[in-house]
Formats: sequence, C-alpha cells, structure tokens
Amino acid sequence: MYQRILVATDGSTLSKKAVNHAIGLAALCGAELVALKVVPRYPQSYFEGSIPLSAEDVKRVENEWAEEGRAVVDAVKKAGEAKGVKVKPVTVKGDIVSDALIAAAKKHKADLIVMASHGRRGIKRLLLGSETQHVLTHSHIPVLVLR
Repeated sequence: MYQRILVATDGSTLSKKAVNHAIGLAALCGAELVALKVVPRYPQSYFEGSIPLSAEDVKRVENEWAEEGRAVVDAVKKAGEAKGVKVKPVTVKGDIVSDALIAAAKKHKADLIVMASHGRRGIKRLLLGSETQHVLTHSHIPVLVLR
C-alpha cells in the first residue's frame, strides 16, 4: 500500500501520537518512514520581530535549533527501529512549516504524510493559523491527520 511515509514531528506530546501511528502503519505496510522536523530560521530583521543579534549569535541560535531538531528525529528513528521500521531522520530549515513539509514529502517521494492537528477552531484558528490545513489543501500526496 505505502512504500514511504513521511511523519512530521516537533517533539510535542501531540506530534508523538502521530509518530506512534506512523510507526505502526509503516510496520504494517513494510514501508520506510521519513521523520521530518522543520527547523525555523532566525528572524533577521526588525520587521520579522526579532531583536537584532550579531551574526555569530544568530548562527549559534540556529545551530542550537538544528541540534534540537536532530535529537527529535533521532528519537523517532530509535523508536521506529525498535519496531523493525527503517527510519530516515530529516531536518530542514523553513520559515513556513507547511511549505517545507510538502516540499520534503515530494523530495523524499512519500506516498503519505502523517501529522497531528490541534483542532483549533474559530478565532484561535484565524489568529494562530493552521499548518495542517495548509498541508491538507496544498498537498498532492494523501495526508493522515491525527488529533
């Protein structure tokens, strides 16, 4: 059914639920799992809402975020391999998580995207946005959403 499943994770409790389901599904299908963490870029200008930092400090912060991202996907790899699932840990830099996720799914030739959603509605959804909604409406790859 599926050959390669991409699971989006940020290490949160909710995303761990998606990871567990993706590992189980990959085990059932004999599919490879791509564990993806999108790491933000540090805002570089006043208009992006950042406090100006030196180039060295920005690099340090981005390196810390990258290391944290690698730790998140490495934990997915460890959990998957314990269940006999081959897991490819991937981190990518991106300002818009949903766009980075869709691009990674295409790049890694995923048959399915698995992700979690908070299920926000009304004003909260308008104010906070919905990465999941964006993936659902823009991806040409099937998406499994867990709440």
